Amino acid sequence: MASQLPPERIPVIAGIGEIADHPKDIAQGLEPLALLEQAARRAGDDSSVHLLREIDSLDIVNFLSWRYHAPEQQLAAKLGVSPRHCYYGPVGGESPIRFIHEAALRIARGEAHVAVVCGAEAQSTVTKAARAKLELPWTPFASDAPEPKRGAAFQKPIATQLGVARPITVYPLYEAATAAHWGQTPRQALDESGVLWSRYAQAAAANPNAWIKRAFAPSEITTPSPDNRLIAWPYTKLMVANPSVNLGAAVLLTSLAKAREAGIAEEKLIYIHGGASAEEPRDYLARDQFHQSHAQNAVLETIKAMVGGDGRVFDAIELYSCFPVVPKMARRTLGLGDDVQPTVTGGLTFFGAPLNTYMTHAACAMVRRLRGGARLGLLYGQGGFVTKHHALVLSRTPSQQALSESVSVQTKADAAYGDVPPFVTDASGDGTVESFTVIFTGKGDVEHGVVVLRTSDGARTLARVPAQDQATLAVLTNMDRSPVGTNGPITTSADGVLEWRAV
Repeated sequence: MASQLPPERIPVIAGIGEIADHPKDIAQGLEPLALLEQAARRAGDDSSVHLLREIDSLDIVNFLSWRYHAPEQQLAAKLGVSPRHCYYGPVGGESPIRFIHEAALRIARGEAHVAVVCGAEAQSTVTKAARAKLELPWTPFASDAPEPKRGAAFQKPIATQLGVARPITVYPLYEAATAAHWGQTPRQALDESGVLWSRYAQAAAANPNAWIKRAFAPSEITTPSPDNRLIAWPYTKLMVANPSVNLGAAVLLTSLAKAREAGIAEEKLIYIHGGASAEEPRDYLARDQFHQSHAQNAVLETIKAMVGGDGRVFDAIELYSCFPVVPKMARRTLGLGDDVQPTVTGGLTFFGAPLNTYMTHAACAMVRRLRGGARLGLLYGQGGFVTKHHALVLSRTPSQQALSESVSVQTKADAAYGDVPPFVTDASGDGTVESFTVIFTGKGDVEHGVVVLRTSDGARTLARVPAQDQATLAVLTNMDRSPVGTNGPITTSADGVLEWRAV
């Protein structure tokens, strides 16, 4: 081995396990805790059952389809282990990558010898049971267990009132702002999204664990239809995360020395070269702009520097894919062309979105790809409203350097920030569109539009565009000209909410 580091301090991924549960009978569906156990045992089978019995670090990714008291302790008991580090994490799509990175650092420091990171959701079964008014024979739902704080909890009341405190309605604000910043017409931006998403669908079609195993043409993804309704402009159902899945995944890490002692073949071991993390302010309206994420840039620029400054050296990539704007921003920061293959897994629409734990499945898919011959892999996860970012470099070959303890690049992200405009809820005069979306009902009708405006004195505000204002809605949804930068008068409606119209 080229590395001179002691094998006891070299962390490796030695085992992976996944499960996709498609019960014929709703009552036979596996609960998240059972999915977790099966995924962990499969990771043990993929590495060494002997290692599974020696887990001393256990991280569970937060799940939302079912609530338990101390699920980490319950899983440890089912596995027959008593890990020193036993943790159930907060909400965040980046958290699997963070947990894998932190577990690797524990092993590198000698604080742990066998670590498992796992996550699961059973939202498909939960939803079907609710519709059928069926009580599931699962561990009793822990209604008194603390409910995790999600993105909406950090937003301004007016954002909740106008319906732009959910991921599906916030990410379109970045979509519109980035397209205008890059000089794209809305039609060009949508075409890019369709091509990119069709590549995720193609990968999902080849992934045996994917929930939707069918390739989609770009136009099928971007064109509204009865089965592909508009949800929040410009995103259709096939452009958003699909949480109605039953999926579980686990990643088992250990030291190179312990993997060798367990008799695991060298070609199965995957090395962790390093990573980076950073965050944006949790309130998206407290950010300086919406055409880039300074935290994402800092993380991905750091990753790029780790591999010699050229993102094209990665021959296996997973770019987080809750909504198209995220990988579109990421590929530009990494210097990747529009021909990028952005996934080894299939994406949160087609593979499925077991909410916070998608990237656990992506880690499993990346390990398979590297074992199959790829040389260098990038896992990039994201959480919140373009809020939390973590990336990790994996390889078939060991690094020449010890795993760095310097993970946060928050200082770099913060240094890039411009002035943040003050937010106001009372304004008049003209407002200039900074970004926007149009929210649709479940039947495909316009509910209302929402614009982020900059006032004449430089403040930021949110305003509604009523469904009956067809002229302004036509300006917002014009495919050949972005409304970003358009001026129009701000008024106050009878319910006290600001409204805006194009002139």
